[in-house]
Amino acid sequence: MKKIFKFIGFALLTIIGLIAVVLTFIYAKSYNTYKDAAKLMGNEAPVLKIGGLEFRDLNKNGKLDAYEDNRVNIEDRITDLIGQMTLEEKAGSMFITMAAMNENGSLSETQSIANPMSYVVEGNSAMLLGKNMNHFNTIQSTTPEAMVAWHNNIQKLAERSRLGIPVTLATDPRHGVPNAPGASIYSPFFSSWPSTLGLAATRDSNLVRSFGDIARQEYKALGFRLSLSPMADLATEPRWGRINGTFGEDAELAATMTKAYILGFQGDTINENTVECMVKHFSGGGPQEDGRDAHFPPGRQTYKGNNFNYHLIPFVKGAFAAGAAQVMPYYGIPMGQTTENVGFGYNKDIITGLLRNTYKFEGIVCTDWGLVTDAKIFGYTLKPAAAHGVENLSAKQRVEKILNAGCDMFGGEALPDVVVELVKEGKISEKRIDASIRRILKEKFRLGLFDHPYLDTAGVKILNNTEFAAKGIEAQQKSLVLLKNDANILPLKAGVKIFLEGFSEEETKAYPNVVSSMEAADVIVLKIGTPDNAGPEKYLLQKLFNHGSLAFSDKEEARLLKIIQSKPTITVINLQRPAVIPAINQYSKALIADFSSKDNIILDLIMGKFKPSGKLPFELPSSMEEVLKQKEDMPYDTKNPLYKFGAGIGYE
Repeated sequence: MKKIFKFIGFALLTIIGLIAVVLTFIYAKSYNTYKDAAKLMGNEAPVLKIGGLEFRDLNKNGKLDAYEDNRVNIEDRITDLIGQMTLEEKAGSMFITMAAMNENGSLSETQSIANPMSYVVEGNSAMLLGKNMNHFNTIQSTTPEAMVAWHNNIQKLAERSRLGIPVTLATDPRHGVPNAPGASIYSPFFSSWPSTLGLAATRDSNLVRSFGDIARQEYKALGFRLSLSPMADLATEPRWGRINGTFGEDAELAATMTKAYILGFQGDTINENTVECMVKHFSGGGPQEDGRDAHFPPGRQTYKGNNFNYHLIPFVKGAFAAGAAQVMPYYGIPMGQTTENVGFGYNKDIITGLLRNTYKFEGIVCTDWGLVTDAKIFGYTLKPAAAHGVENLSAKQRVEKILNAGCDMFGGEALPDVVVELVKEGKISEKRIDASIRRILKEKFRLGLFDHPYLDTAGVKILNNTEFAAKGIEAQQKSLVLLKNDANILPLKAGVKIFLEGFSEEETKAYPNVVSSMEAADVIVLKIGTPDNAGPEKYLLQKLFNHGSLAFSDKEEARLLKIIQSKPTITVINLQRPAVIPAINQYSKALIADFSSKDNIILDLIMGKFKPSGKLPFELPSSMEEVLKQKEDMPYDTKNPLYKFGAGIGYE
């Protein structure tokens, strides 16, 4: 026995030793990369005092250049700066990808166990100085103070580059209630709001604009000047795993909400108080073939209802009408809609023909993340490149095709050297690069980043704002949809004993009539999620997508029905996409559709502290058979839906 323990101990020590060696090697490699990049670090920008005014001498040449002078019109500032930029600096400005930050707000330069994100992306200096990149997004959430510190640190690093071009910092949505990776980055210091579907369920465009304005102020306090939202896609394919980020399946409703959302973030004009929106995903990512998301192969979108133009409405009447500054195309191939079946980001008919020429869009067009290279960690492929229709092209050929399609920026990539090679080989003209750089720099100037890039730490006082929180609560309340209320069981009468299943104990402990067992209860309140029947997946990131059948498995449905049929039951279903629940609906005394509101707000509705007013942003199908018969590009087209689009009742 002692020999066995000795052998196990030796094996564990060997494994630990090997891990230590590997981590040491990885650290050493990242440290050497950092040292090479640090050699490119210049001085901080001196301040020039001219006529009682102060200007930042970003290129450190001792004189005031046009691009440094905020009295000069923006187009002339851009022209001056482009004339000073090297090809390498131009290429670096065309890429945006994730950047890591250390927990205390210091720059992430080397790979460290204390910061797992550092193993996913390159160090800050390696990208900013080594690759001349100046657009980043982060999915981390530390403290507000640390995030402000990191923002100022990376802006200071940018100032010490040759021309001092400031960083544009972007973020994915951060205002969702739940801690749900892939849907919302958990940021508890921001106000809490329902999902985008929930905003649509309120039918209140003024409230949605208020959300945009509040989110703008909270983002700006931490340095985020670009929101990678909203999704103007339509939820016409009920199986699609990204429906939760849309405003539902009705084009006119989505257009109204998209417009309000963007106006809230950007205002009527873009200026130093704006947070710009990168609206997603032109020309509409909703019609996913069989509901399979185009993050992954085969990446096809199908138009069996010949309804391509319907998916343009939220962009034309919503995003473009609101003056959206930036646009992101999706991954999917719009099968049979253009002269070649290639993904949107590679598709010249979509980007140049439709977006630029037909709709005269003059802002930045940035690809979705990872069109060119596979997303990997330690050699494991998290997601293959979404090079749909061009799988046989090399990385360089893919970059060339994306540029020829008309895109300005590459999302989730860090390949400026490839752009440089294409220009030097004569495959892409520098004039073509300059056209994109002009658009890219224009947004930095409009946002005031060249003149005032730094944050005052006192700005975080705007967070945890009671008025902001109250608006978020109002939206959560208005988003809840009452679908069924047999015998007017709701609101519950005072003193009714309830048993809670699926609720947070922390959020519901204040309710005195909650009992600890079903047997002691008069009524059960059951909270369930959206069915997810994806099964085994080839790629790890696919597990983040709620997809597959919209019905619960036989085993899970039987478990739920046993609860529902044991006592009068109020069922609350959190809908991240439509669900097939005819039996659950039949046996429940009441049914509430939830779009990620807090548990205490749901209970307040049940107790009658406010009245329901929400309306469904999509229909709920009556069966999976009907889902399989519907067409991916058509709205509300399942036969005899359990609840139609717009369903929702009030209290009598």
